[in-house]
Amino acid sequence: MSKLAAQDKFIDLSDYGRPFGRFLANQLKNTRFTPIHVTLLFTASGIIAIYCILKNHYFLAGFFILLKSIIDAADGELARIKNTPSYTGRYLDSIADIFLNFLFLITICFVSKASLLLTLLAFFCIQLQGTLYNYYYVILRNKSVGGDSTSKIFEYKTPKALPGESQKSVDILFKIYTLVYGRFDKIIHALDPNAYKVKTFPNWFMTFVSLYGLGFQLLLIVFLLAFDCIEYISLFFVVYSVFILVLIGIRKTYLK
Repeated sequence: MSKLAAQDKFIDLSDYGRPFGRFLANQLKNTRFTPIHVTLLFTASGIIAIYCILKNHYFLAGFFILLKSIIDAADGELARIKNTPSYTGRYLDSIADIFLNFLFLITICFVSKASLLLTLLAFFCIQLQGTLYNYYYVILRNKSVGGDSTSKIFEYKTPKALPGESQKSVDILFKIYTLVYGRFDKIIHALDPNAYKVKTFPNWFMTFVSLYGLGFQLLLIVFLLAFDCIEYISLFFVVYSVFILVLIGIRKTYLK
């Protein structure tokens, strides 16, 4: 099952890992590997990238960050190929992402001796950017005929476990998920509470929004590491947040 119907598909600048993700998922479809195993694999790649940053091996760190981003596309693909969607996998994937983002920035702060306050602000900004992308994307997915509806626009209560997963696991991961993402969701919803009323989002708008997708954010980090600009990474993402207001302004003005 595709995430979006054919007419709603757009050029997602953050989803460059999808072709390899599909390839990897197809190699694993007849094995005992599950989407959760793939999530653990991209988490391991992220941890290796952190180690490389600590050792000042920035090109190697960039390689493992990109590998993490590419493998990240495979868990959802494997779930769709095996027809085993799960809330456990979805929440675990998102929780792994936010913790790796935090560790990336804290490690960069340590190595570059950047301000801790600026680093924490950059983390806040990165998560707010990603939340805006996910907010609009999930709205589109839920309105797309034949699209994937596992993700919800508003996550207010623990969902009922799907076949093959434990309700207890869903309950625990949902609590962690809402704890780490809840405030960002509330902020974005407060900034654009009527976005869900829009019939659909045009493809050009979603491509613009994808500049805030996690994959593209990680690509920017890799670029800055490659050019030895590690001390500017936190500041860059704080300034980069200006597009949040631009995107919301476009949505409110032209997409009603």
